[in-house]
Amino acid sequence: MEKEAENEMMRLQKFLSEAGVASRRKSEEYILDGKVTVNGKVVNQLGIKINPKKDKVCFLGNEVNLEEEKVYILLNKPIGYVTTLKEQFGRDSVMDLVKVKQRVVPVGRLDMYTSGALILTNDGDFVYKVTHPKHEITKTYVVTVKGIIADEEIYKLQNGVYIDDYMTRPAKVKILKTDKEKDISRVRIEIHEGKNRQVRKMCEAVGRKVLALHRTKIGNVNLEGLPIGKWRYLTFREVNEIIGK
Repeated sequence: MEKEAENEMMRLQKFLSEAGVASRRKSEEYILDGKVTVNGKVVNQLGIKINPKKDKVCFLGNEVNLEEEKVYILLNKPIGYVTTLKEQFGRDSVMDLVKVKQRVVPVGRLDMYTSGALILTNDGDFVYKVTHPKHEITKTYVVTVKGIIADEEIYKLQNGVYIDDYMTRPAKVKILKTDKEKDISRVRIEIHEGKNRQVRKMCEAVGRKVLALHRTKIGNVNLEGLPIGKWRYLTFREVNEIIGK
């Protein structure tokens, strides 16, 4: 009986990951930050093991349970919605747009003023696959900037610019449209990273003010036929294309 009970024990960060809270690495951060409780007591050190069948685990006050069914959702995020799980300022959240029985979390973030493709899931390993740069999942953005962008600026964006003391990795950049009358340029930017407000900061690094920013694709998953503010489940093929990388 003791052996059986021992086999049921699981590291807390693994439990959080399999329950869809976040990747294991991010779950470790949540534990160290004191955001996780076990049986009502805050746990803020790594190495703790729990019994998923007996112990009550909460993240930010909400009980966490292992989900047998993994779900993967694509949302066409509108401007004005935040992607934080717990919104302390009363702003609209993407969680208000996606109503499912499973407890899903956003895969990465889009800032409040950026629209477009956002995946939500309860699969922690999938979150890690999409967000970690080593897996090189491409994120594609269409950005409208003030002024007529120059070829030398495109070259800089393609080869890396400094943002927050960090040099961005090479990106694919293409001018889609310039309008001298409106004094704007529309550019497509493909990156593998996901630093905070990265595309905005990249454009600012070459002296361009961002007027609008929209993420059109994550990997091969696109928004075709999906209206703004609406969501759909990813297909089996779409999920496997990302997991297979």
